[in-house]
Amino acid sequence: MQSIYLLCFGLGLVLCLLAVVSGSGHLHLGHLRFGHMHHGAHGPAHGLLSAINGFTIPAFLCWFGGTGYLMLKAGVFPAFLSLIFSTLSGLGGASLLYGILFKVLVPRERILHPEDTEMAGVLARVSDQIRPGGTGEILFTQTGARRSAAARSEDGQPIPRDAEVLVLRYERGIAYVRPFEDLRPHSSQLHLSD
Repeated sequence: MQSIYLLCFGLGLVLCLLAVVSGSGHLHLGHLRFGHMHHGAHGPAHGLLSAINGFTIPAFLCWFGGTGYLMLKAGVFPAFLSLIFSTLSGLGGASLLYGILFKVLVPRERILHPEDTEMAGVLARVSDQIRPGGTGEILFTQTGARRSAAARSEDGQPIPRDAEVLVLRYERGIAYVRPFEDLRPHSSQLHLSD
């Protein structure tokens, strides 16, 4: 029985390492698939994640095998009690991992769409002045993170540091911008009709 526990522990440990390295959490054995999760546009299908997946199965095997081996090796409990405690330990370890990964970390994940990173229309601030016909740098917030990009003036005119600009287009890693003030309608240009 010690060999079975040791085999489960070793297999679980190897599969845990493979799941972490691959990052997928899917276990494919021929035509059998464990832990295959389908994500739609708004996250997992029906808001549920399978508790039996490529992360929790190896965790169960690892905890089950390790606990069973240590209990039998110590010789404190009879074999049937060691089996019960090992099973409970495996379920506890897998449940703990499931709780951390799929109830805490995964719900905060979201699928990015191309429009989430679209540069045209982004409001930014010049962090390194844009010289006439030259390249400077802009800072902006996108998808909740602060980012920077190389920038050039759309019309080739200089733009001072700390100026607020609007990105008109983005090509080959360069944002082409225009000062936001230039795009605002001036009060003298506004006409109220009766």
